Amino acid sequence: MADDTGKFGVGAGHLGIPNRRQFFQLGAGAAAGWTLSSSALAQTERPTAPPDKPRGQVIAALSQEPTVFHPLMPGIEVDLGIWWQVFSPLWYIDPDGKFVPDLAREVPTLENGGLSADGLTWKIKLRSDVKWHDGTPFTAEDVKFSIELINNPGFRARSRVGHSLVKDITVVAPDEIHWRMEAPYSPYMSILASFTFIVPKHILEKVSDPNASPFHNAPVGTGPFRWGERVPGDHIQLNAHTGYHGKGPYLERVVFKYIPDLTVLYTQFRTGQVDYTGLQGILPNFVQEAKTLKGRKIFVSSTSSVEHIAPNLDFGPFTDRAVREALYLGINKQAIIDALYYGLPTQTESFVPQQAWSFQQGLPQHKYDPAKANALLDAAGWVRGSSGIREKGGVKLEFANSTTAGSAVREQCQQLLIQDWRAIGAAMRVNNMPAAVIWGDFWQQSKFNSVIVGVNFMLGSDPDVTPRFGSGAIPAKGGRGYNTYQYQSAEADRLLSQGAQQFDLAQRKATYGELQKLIRNDLAILPLFQGFIAEGIKEGLQGFRPNINMSINSWNMREWYWA
Repeated sequence: MADDTGKFGVGAGHLGIPNRRQFFQLGAGAAAGWTLSSSALAQTERPTAPPDKPRGQVIAALSQEPTVFHPLMPGIEVDLGIWWQVFSPLWYIDPDGKFVPDLAREVPTLENGGLSADGLTWKIKLRSDVKWHDGTPFTAEDVKFSIELINNPGFRARSRVGHSLVKDITVVAPDEIHWRMEAPYSPYMSILASFTFIVPKHILEKVSDPNASPFHNAPVGTGPFRWGERVPGDHIQLNAHTGYHGKGPYLERVVFKYIPDLTVLYTQFRTGQVDYTGLQGILPNFVQEAKTLKGRKIFVSSTSSVEHIAPNLDFGPFTDRAVREALYLGINKQAIIDALYYGLPTQTESFVPQQAWSFQQGLPQHKYDPAKANALLDAAGWVRGSSGIREKGGVKLEFANSTTAGSAVREQCQQLLIQDWRAIGAAMRVNNMPAAVIWGDFWQQSKFNSVIVGVNFMLGSDPDVTPRFGSGAIPAKGGRGYNTYQYQSAEADRLLSQGAQQFDLAQRKATYGELQKLIRNDLAILPLFQGFIAEGIKEGLQGFRPNINMSINSWNMREWYWA
């Protein structure tokens, strides 16, 4: 569990249930964002050609049941698994971080005239060979309708970030649409790529209530698979859309099967009842065994989520940077990674994934150094009392730490932190609560002292973290966003404003590099490690490609096939 606003994150809110990798992402030229074993690498080399027509099926296991089938409404990660199969965006982001046209004929750039030099005018050329699953032609009217629906105040949109800047939408031709942006906003390119699926005007314009209609239970899209059947509590079946405009689909059907218990899910993968372990992956304690299974391939890949300790920067002791630095020095990060996560995650110092184009190399590296932590607190005037707990000006160095109740690994992590911090004179107590409680007002309104949480800070693969670190994004102070840390920095605000208006990649990289240095120096968060996921597929299943720029690695099921 994370805040788990993760990839659907900013502007989306908690989309219902907090989940390990919830929504929103972005992109423009990232390095390949995944790591895997050499045996798994061979799986992507496609030793056979895909079939001429769809054949076979894949059973993908999910630990949660998808329930939201309108792709512009609040949902969770497993809903996204359905959306990517049924619907299409204008363009998407591949594993190398490049934008790839989907419903659009080309991705708009300054060079091809799709973007004006000031970033305000967008001209999108669309494919003319796309059809909805019911046979109706897709046109620019559908794009206009989708953006206007998102901005409709009566519609429960997942997010209006970026979309709210779109003005004067003009349908120039059935295959071309123009609009003007109220202000330049470069992350919008990735917002359109990541979670802005186009919906059918000819169906939804007839609906009296945009938040409820038969479409919500049997969606019609332009994606590689069309709606088949849903058996609540059991599975969803999607069938090949043979009129699909892109590569594939090469499978006749995909069945998403619900198995709430991750141990049972892994057992069914081991026994062959499941072809793909789905969006939650394999528990860390099973990964080593899974790698020895015959007829199975295991991928361990990085995610964009960063597991960290979130300090409430307005809470007593945490207002003192020396305290935050001492606490960070006092964490034995590697012991946590090795003992609790089987050595699978990678330590990090940034909110940006290490595979991203915007990642800043050379940030100060964490070192476990309790002696230095003690010296730092001594110098800052935090004096040990008779109980061993430090105190300064009548304020004791004691605080609560919270996470989702029942999250066994995080609860074990809390016990290690108690020991680590006791050694430097800090007293931590545990205050865990159910997901529905902790990720509500307690988190959103900064009612916590500190929290262990995993967050995907990125907008797609874009590093615009204004909703997370902007001074105007603090909900507890009337702001709009997710800055529950209550971090305020005039320099951070300047860099965030600058980066969101830049369209040159080199300039943006420099801007967000400075921002990463600032956040690391200020210790606005205490990062533990970059997230990871271990996924299993049955041998012979081709086309699986982990993609750090997407919330899910089943993003390209249209290209999957059996050898």
